[in-house]
Amino acid sequence: MPPPADIVKVAIEWPGAYPKLMEIDQKKPLSAIIKEVCDGWSVPNHELFALQHADSSNFYITEKAQNAQQLHQHIQSSSMDSKLEALKNLASLSRDVTFAQEFINLDGIFLLTQMVESGTERYQKLQKIMKPCFGDMLSFTLTAFVELMDHGIVSWDTFSVAFIKKIASFVNKSGMDTSILQRSLAILESMVLNSHDLYQKVAQEITIGQLIPHLQGTDQEIQTYTIAVINALFLKAPDERRQEMANILAQKQLRSIILTHVIRAQRAINNEMAHQLYVLQVLTFNLLEDRMMTKMDPQDQAQRDIIFELRRIAFDAEPEPNAGSGSMEKRKSMYTRDYKKLGFINHVNPAMDFTQTPPGMLALDNMLYFAKQHQDAYIRIVLENSSREDKHECPFGRSSIELTKMLCEILKVGELPSETCNDFHPMFFTHDRSFEEFFCICIQLLNKTWKEMRATSEDFNKQADSGTSWRSGAALQPELQCSFVLLSAEKTLNRSKPAGAGVLWSRGVGAPVLHRLRALLRGGDEGGD
Repeated sequence: MPPPADIVKVAIEWPGAYPKLMEIDQKKPLSAIIKEVCDGWSVPNHELFALQHADSSNFYITEKAQNAQQLHQHIQSSSMDSKLEALKNLASLSRDVTFAQEFINLDGIFLLTQMVESGTERYQKLQKIMKPCFGDMLSFTLTAFVELMDHGIVSWDTFSVAFIKKIASFVNKSGMDTSILQRSLAILESMVLNSHDLYQKVAQEITIGQLIPHLQGTDQEIQTYTIAVINALFLKAPDERRQEMANILAQKQLRSIILTHVIRAQRAINNEMAHQLYVLQVLTFNLLEDRMMTKMDPQDQAQRDIIFELRRIAFDAEPEPNAGSGSMEKRKSMYTRDYKKLGFINHVNPAMDFTQTPPGMLALDNMLYFAKQHQDAYIRIVLENSSREDKHECPFGRSSIELTKMLCEILKVGELPSETCNDFHPMFFTHDRSFEEFFCICIQLLNKTWKEMRATSEDFNKQADSGTSWRSGAALQPELQCSFVLLSAEKTLNRSKPAGAGVLWSRGVGAPVLHRLRALLRGGDEGGD
């Protein structure tokens, strides 16, 4: 007859003895089971012992976790060897939530922070003669601290400014041991993310300039934690501080450094690094949310001047001096004609085209960027459409507004980053104005496709009125990525005039892009790529 379900056979080891296969009655209290095990080896005082997993976790199976008290005593030992061994064991065992709870109940977190704040000063006196021991001791102390705090038992708001300053000093100091640096960065990230007060204190102790050198090394784990700290500071910064912080990141050439030392480094990017790059990408694009949700004020002269500038660049038109009523009427007629050529819906007052949010003023920003930074392409698109029959013109203004709206949806501008996503795009780290450049390439792609399929304004009206195809832009994301890379490469290739550069676009990966855009304009999904 098989044994009862509550009886299990377990191999139990005792130091210096052969393992025993013992039957354990799971209905019995844990203390009774421990007594039976101790009796099997004639070991007295069973209440001082605990069962421990023999696998890689080494977690204790105990209700009292007596080992926590022993380690708490040993890490305060005057013997450096005893202290080091205890801290090493503590760093490993702190992953076990049962052990962690017991150690924390003994004010273990307070003890560790005191060791970091003041104890390290004492250890540093021994550093010259015991440098490896000192480094390991501090590393184990910080590791134990990180593991204990990860259980969420203790609030982050309990830590002193002295502790924050000490952790920050490990990050700011050059040549710091890698393990100490990594754990210090992890602690700073958690402080910022879990406490508003600590965010302010950490922000006072850490500058972007002090973090940048850690990105220029070769250790991807250090780079990952460094970007994580930057992301945390970015995410928790007040709204009025985020743009200022973005300007500092630009001044310190963060994007270029990440592109060179992380993305283009001769090693694969692991999932955690990909996630942090994704978060940075999202936080950067979210800076556009304010403009995306800002309606144009038709009475604001500075905003109206942007539209005048678009007209001036396209038609090389200079403002005319004030004249009589006859000239005024003539000028209004001329402006109306030009605004129609620019593709605005409201030919009389195009400012009204930018009163819908999203995309709000962001669409006008994109148009002006295109007109100024890619002036030849801008003028060509406007003039080409001016010379087409009305039904075949691709309205630049209207398509720019819809395209900006679609890109905001694809890139999820204004949404918080996902905790699990690692979908970053290297192309957005190749330019300081990557969103605007993405728009410039896509608007040219749209115009090119419009011409090749001989689309009409009726096609555009159909899709804009239905509101389905533009909003289904997420399906276009892979193709738009390809278009960004291909068109950028094509520009580079064309400068050296290689044979077949155009073939790369028309017959290569660019073909599905055109295919998908045709489907977008015609109102149906023509299937796969």
